[in-house]
Amino acid sequence: MLLPTTCAAGIGARDAADWFLREPEELTTSGVPQRSTILDAGGRTLATFFYQNRVDVPMEKIAPVLRIAVLAIEDSRFYNHGAIDAQGTLRALASNLGHGQVTQGGSGITQQYVKNLLVTQADSDAERAAAQEVSAARKIRELKYAVALEKRFTKDEILRRYLNIAYYGDGAYGIEAASRHYFSKHASELNLAEAALLAGVIRYPYAYDPTQHPGEARERRNIVLNRMAELGWIERATADATARLPIRLDVDDVKSGCVTSKAPFFCDYVQREILTNPVFGETAEAREKLLKRGGLTIRTTMDRRAQKAAQRAVDEHVPPRNSAGKAAAEAMVEPGTGEIKAMVVDRRLGPDKERGKTWINFAADASHGSSIGMQAGSTFKAFTLAAALDEGMPFGARLMAPREYTPVGYRDCKGRRVGDASKTLGNAADGEGGKKFSLVTGTQHSVNTYFLALQKEVGLCDTVKMAERLGMRQSSGEPLEQFASFTLGFNPVSPLRLAAAYAAFGARGEYCKPVAIRAITDASGRRLKVPPRDCDQVMDKGVADAVSHVLSGVLTKGTARGMGLGRDAAGKTGTVDNFSAAWFAGYTPDLAAAVWVGDPRGGYKYPMESLCMDGRCYGSVFGATIPAPIWQQSMLGALSDTSPTSFVRPPSHFFSKGTGEEKVKLPDVRGLKPDEAIRKLREAGFEIRVGRPVESREYKKGTVAEMSPKPGSAEPGETVTLRVSKGPGPRGGDDPPIPPITPPPTFPAVPGERSPLAPP
Repeated sequence: MLLPTTCAAGIGARDAADWFLREPEELTTSGVPQRSTILDAGGRTLATFFYQNRVDVPMEKIAPVLRIAVLAIEDSRFYNHGAIDAQGTLRALASNLGHGQVTQGGSGITQQYVKNLLVTQADSDAERAAAQEVSAARKIRELKYAVALEKRFTKDEILRRYLNIAYYGDGAYGIEAASRHYFSKHASELNLAEAALLAGVIRYPYAYDPTQHPGEARERRNIVLNRMAELGWIERATADATARLPIRLDVDDVKSGCVTSKAPFFCDYVQREILTNPVFGETAEAREKLLKRGGLTIRTTMDRRAQKAAQRAVDEHVPPRNSAGKAAAEAMVEPGTGEIKAMVVDRRLGPDKERGKTWINFAADASHGSSIGMQAGSTFKAFTLAAALDEGMPFGARLMAPREYTPVGYRDCKGRRVGDASKTLGNAADGEGGKKFSLVTGTQHSVNTYFLALQKEVGLCDTVKMAERLGMRQSSGEPLEQFASFTLGFNPVSPLRLAAAYAAFGARGEYCKPVAIRAITDASGRRLKVPPRDCDQVMDKGVADAVSHVLSGVLTKGTARGMGLGRDAAGKTGTVDNFSAAWFAGYTPDLAAAVWVGDPRGGYKYPMESLCMDGRCYGSVFGATIPAPIWQQSMLGALSDTSPTSFVRPPSHFFSKGTGEEKVKLPDVRGLKPDEAIRKLREAGFEIRVGRPVESREYKKGTVAEMSPKPGSAEPGETVTLRVSKGPGPRGGDDPPIPPITPPPTFPAVPGERSPLAPP
């Protein structure tokens, strides 16, 4: 090997040679930045993150024509020389050293790879400057590394690494990202014209960027084609014909981050989870580096069907650029897993000063969306209901609900008295007072004074603890404030936390912390640690079933009647004081969701009264006015093409008689067909059992002939036994017996069993 004598100034030539050939410090060749990709549950891309837009690929996924194009223009003797090409590199080095500056090129592919690697791995401005300084010292350092690398790797591997690390202009690093960016195809699919264009860009990626300088890029491409022909690697006629072709680009402009994602706020939630959770690194810097340089494949829980349904529902009811300046957000959570299936805001991710955009994720907590949260209103009554049922209170237990209530006599969890004797609280316009209500009717009508009395009966602390067991905290992360009016929902929370809490009712008392990430693999395919699933049975299954039984009445006879799904569902409206915001939270055994509608500028300053929004006008906005229709539409879309799952019937002791619950009308269903009779009784709030068929001359065969108790009045939730007519009896022969009809009870004995009455 020839060495320039100038590098041996002051020392002997042999010593200089020994110094040059001595192994340098180990050069780290791993850790080249690659872009990370977030995928939905179905494997489709939601977003990419990168410092450098790069996707590392093996040699077999790089078109051979691209390889020879790069070799032709950059280092045609690559496979014939060592780390240093004596006919080129050393001649250039000697000239540069003699002049005291770099005057000639001549770096081979191995040396170019070393230079790119040192620049890429630089973590500071000083390191980047040192890696690019124009000096003989830098050149010699690169040569030493090149010699070492040629001992460690094959020529094919060095070429592969070079093609994957090189910059191809316009933000595209590596041949795969460049192919996708300029031509919307993989590197394995490049043709001759495309390969020659990309090969020509490498030397001066800014000057030959085909999106900015198409003329210069075409001239450079043709130089590459001519060189390939000179070397005999392609036919001259082929080179000339290809050179006459115009540049044809199909640019795919990949952006880093969530702004262009089809699910921007869910994407932002995942990004913040990685950037803030110590599972992904001890420091914020380490976590950001992992996300933007690690080549991660992040598989998430987002269901595209649910996401689209939620976004469509929110946007239709509260348009992103609505004239009233209102906003809406929804989060969907799967009961039993805590998986976040959808997360939407009615705006686009972007600067708040631009109409219809915001950086704030109103569906999430402050740590994952910068939202301070919104008062939850009467959706918190579900926690008081759950606490009462947890203490064994039956459905029929009645309490007086005065028209006004003075919130005194409560004690928080530290035993301190809370309340204000100078204040009185009344009922909202969608409630009533001045009489007794049961757990069922008080919940259906969302009577404020009833729940204040119930909270005193149960105990404020027990109510707070129930909410906390169900994962509720303020959006800031602080514990819930223990106000006397706690049950009326004055704590600021997020739709995500509320959806996760209600999901626990659907999961029969099993609360699961919300999760957005299923699995992560790094660039090498190694699985990384992710936040673990965290589920706990926080209440007795029977208690949760009882909550579902009561809350299902809200959709059939309560404040949200008409908002059902055609399958077992339950929920609760929420209207915040002075109509400053409105909520609906509801669930089935398969999916839970919470919807908030309000004004980001401040609900008390901009209440939802006499509201007109893009042609739709509302007198006052309650939980059933806008949030419940959003919930219904989004849930129907998310659950379409899925089989209904039924709630489980609560334990019988919740239905105890003699508890003073008001009698209700028991309709006469005799003479009706069984399906119609069952539907009518269920709508009236009764349970149904079908006994053995009976002979009857009064009622036609196949219709209901007997019912017990008889029509008139009965306690809500009481079981009505039906017997179907099999006709007046056989005459002149034996008619085939009518098989007994066993209708599906609202709460089947087997958890998760599909209701046969449910729509297919």
